[in-house]
Amino acid sequence: MLTVAAAARRLGVAPATLRTWDRRYGLGPGDRTTGRHRKYGPLDVARLELMQQALLRGASSAEAAKYALSAPVPDPGSAPSRPPDAPLSPGGGRGLGLHAANRRARGVGRAALAMDSAAVQSLLADAVGADGVVATWDEVVRPVLAAVTGRWEQSGAGLEVSRLLEECVRAAMVRAAPVVTEPRNHRPVLLACTPGERHDLPLHPLAAVLAQRGIGARQLGADLPLDALVAAVRRTAPAAVVLWAQLPRYADPGVVVALPRTRQQVRVFVGGPGWERGVVPQPSERIDDLASAADAVERAVC
Repeated sequence: MLTVAAAARRLGVAPATLRTWDRRYGLGPGDRTTGRHRKYGPLDVARLELMQQALLRGASSAEAAKYALSAPVPDPGSAPSRPPDAPLSPGGGRGLGLHAANRRARGVGRAALAMDSAAVQSLLADAVGADGVVATWDEVVRPVLAAVTGRWEQSGAGLEVSRLLEECVRAAMVRAAPVVTEPRNHRPVLLACTPGERHDLPLHPLAAVLAQRGIGARQLGADLPLDALVAAVRRTAPAAVVLWAQLPRYADPGVVVALPRTRQQVRVFVGGPGWERGVVPQPSERIDDLASAADAVERAVC
């Protein structure tokens, strides 16, 4: 018999999520002999797993609950598996256009809409463990971020979902980055946003991939003032600097030109949608997707 907290840990969701499923759909503990402190039995947990499996396939909460309550319950002693007839919503969740995304992305989308940060982080950790940082970023995170942003732009609702998702992604990427105690590069790599640019999330998967390759990088975060960037270059004599600009108004060529000259050459890379139509001054180089960016930085510093 499991308490609410123990059952939530087993499924990788928040206890509040289980209480909501109990209150709205009747998927609660079956043990009614202990007063207020009811506990989940094996059959209760099996139905919760059916609910979760259906949600991860993109079903709405109501569809998933209906399925979990009506489907044959598997043997509680066996390992749970995704049933082939679990309901599947082609949109991957109400309000998010994720019909073309993979199963992991749809699951993250539904968990984000439910504001279930524990489930989002659990799904992201599974994706990183199974497919790696690059595939998780390209095939899971980017589609869900685009869908959440599009929903917010169209309806004006869901900013809280976007913020929660970004924080979960940031935490997942930090966990995916090993501590590099003996880096392959003798001089560091600096990762920073251009002055004014506050969208630094894409720098975190890049830092994680570089760390996995044994490359030491130093994150300088969002909206770094020019004088602070110049001071950082002078103090660290980096092998490479990556400057990210999400919006065109922050893709300022003057930032690249203002970087100080050091005794040893500094390779400068600019990335992000902001630079796509702007001027990229020499000798800086434009980087595009995550995989090619990591490859370019690695070639430059190792």
